[in-house]
Amino acid sequence: MSELVLIERPMERVAHVVLNRPERRNALTGPLADAFGDALEQLHNDDDVTVIVIRGAGNAFCSGLDLKEFSQDPQPDWVPLFSKKWRRIHSILFESDRIVVGALERAAVNGGAALALACDLLVAGDTSFLQVGEIQQGMAAPMNMAWLRLRFSEALAARLVLLGDRIPGPELVRLGIAYQSVPDDQVVDATDALVERLAAHDRGGVRRIKTSLRRTTVTESADEWFAKAVAADPSPTATTRPIAATNS
Repeated sequence: MSELVLIERPMERVAHVVLNRPERRNALTGPLADAFGDALEQLHNDDDVTVIVIRGAGNAFCSGLDLKEFSQDPQPDWVPLFSKKWRRIHSILFESDRIVVGALERAAVNGGAALALACDLLVAGDTSFLQVGEIQQGMAAPMNMAWLRLRFSEALAARLVLLGDRIPGPELVRLGIAYQSVPDDQVVDATDALVERLAAHDRGGVRRIKTSLRRTTVTESADEWFAKAVAADPSPTATTRPIAATNS
């Protein structure tokens, strides 16, 4: 497995997938997306794993796209392929019959927010935040929109995507987005306590419940669901140079 993504096995039936670019707050690049997708596929082929934890190295979840890497001149070969690589990750998570838990430390911004929203349960730090800030950049947010409309009401989705504000851990819990908010230095420990409980469930029961949970909500495949989110953009050919979201 690439060093860009680490797999850790802290307890039976549990695997941590760790984004490992702490010097860039685990910002997303094409190579990282490839390694992340490979890690998820590996774990979904492991019958011993029933719970997958997603977190970032260096006490940071994911700051979204690595703007420095995306803006290189000449452009990296992977940039035109990034959307496909990114959708692969979300398709695996959409179809997953394992419980996926996110450990949100510091920040989950834009692409990082979509990754946090893809988790079945989210443990957040008290001063950590989730921000769907694409509206500030003139960009679409198809993966964020896809998960928000799958899991939450239109009113809640509108609050996140139309304001583009930072939503701190305790507010994420109040809104029903996060399961728990804890002191920042306790996020991983609290996540491990939660997944220890989840890992004790019957393996077959986990997979039956996870599969039926998704299939009673939508009948589309992952490809169909995310394609619908992408197709909803009225200006799909518009291009905007990625910029950082504000600190609103």
